[in-house]
Amino acid sequence: MRHKVAGRKLGRNSAQRKALFRNLTMELFRHEQIRTTEAKAKAIQPYAERLITLAKRGDLHARRLAARDVQDPEILRKLFDELAERYEDREGGYTRIYKLGPRHGDAAPMALISLVE
Repeated sequence: MRHKVAGRKLGRNSAQRKALFRNLTMELFRHEQIRTTEAKAKAIQPYAERLITLAKRGDLHARRLAARDVQDPEILRKLFDELAERYEDREGGYTRIYKLGPRHGDAAPMALISLVE
């Protein structure tokens, strides 16, 4: 039984899972919405919101902490300049997940995760 075991494994080892979360989150920040499976969307939501909260702090230490996960300097700049400014009055809930229905082929439940305006 998985009582009180946090996180989703998504059928990957820890390095692959970390890379998946990092890549999906970077694409979310780049395009401001991505279409993926429900499980992946639910898994990256807290990861993305944590990075936006760091960006709202805006100090050097927060930028360095975020730079550990955000490898692209263009996305890091967008995160700290545009997204932090957009959400400065918001206390959380920066992303929203819309369920889309099953994917053709394997019927995996799909979702659209997007940044709230």
